Amino acid sequence: MSGVQDRLTDSLYGLGWSTVKKLPEPAAARLGRTIADTAWKRRGKGVLQLERNYARVVPDASPEGLAELSRAGMRSYLRYWMESFRLPVWSEERIRNGVEVKGMHHVTDALAAGKGVVAALPHLANWDLAGAWVASELKIPFTTVAERLKPETLFDRFVAYREGLGMEVLPHTGGTAFGTLARRLRDGGLVCLVADRDLSASGVEVDFFGETARMPGGPALLAQHTGAALLPVTLRYDDSPVMRGRVHPPIAVPESGGRPEKTSVMTQALADAFATGIADHPEDWHMLQRLWTADLEPRPEPSSEAEGGRP
Repeated sequence: MSGVQDRLTDSLYGLGWSTVKKLPEPAAARLGRTIADTAWKRRGKGVLQLERNYARVVPDASPEGLAELSRAGMRSYLRYWMESFRLPVWSEERIRNGVEVKGMHHVTDALAAGKGVVAALPHLANWDLAGAWVASELKIPFTTVAERLKPETLFDRFVAYREGLGMEVLPHTGGTAFGTLARRLRDGGLVCLVADRDLSASGVEVDFFGETARMPGGPALLAQHTGAALLPVTLRYDDSPVMRGRVHPPIAVPESGGRPEKTSVMTQALADAFATGIADHPEDWHMLQRLWTADLEPRPEPSSEAEGGRP
């Protein structure tokens, strides 16, 4: 049965890339909103978890307010997918006009000084579009890491898609990602990592909106190992077709303490920067999975099917 489901999943994503990219942009946007509203009305596991996550971000929200926020969140999430399906056919001009980023001097200054850069982002808005914009704006390749997906053919689709946007993509497991990333940084390169959800179950504990969560320590460790600048990045949508972003100031390596202590301090600083962007635009945070440790404890699952997470 799992083989059938895997083939169906792969086929559906393939259909998205082959069909949605051919639609006029307004039609693709309408389709995304329709799918988002349908998924939201089903109240599946992903939507319910999204609301639980939003309840931490907006603790004073009423149940009705959280429901409306999750509806906006699902529309933002489907905007990500509709854009991603269409990105391979966007012109360089369309990509460059579709993003505005403040604080890019933090990136260019570090690169000009011969330092590598670790750009760390949460699951806000469309990081694939941001990556395509960086590749177009800076005219340099950069390296990222992708979660291995099942089936393998689907993972291969995402690798090919992101490589087509100008990224070098390393698998999160089954390889030597950390060593390759460190080499790229020592050569003065750019590494971009989505870093608000720990995939290893052994991440760094942080205080996140007043509760304990775990986030990956990799960005902080890479900065310590290589001397690269560690830069938090937050993104947001607004009512225009333009996605806006902010590169935050570099997170310094603490002068004292051992490696675990330094990693903890730096990862907490990342979490704090992520929280500012998420609090300002919670609807653009596409976290349909469990994040806080309280939610990771065993608990009964809702019976309805889950909406998928973003790879």
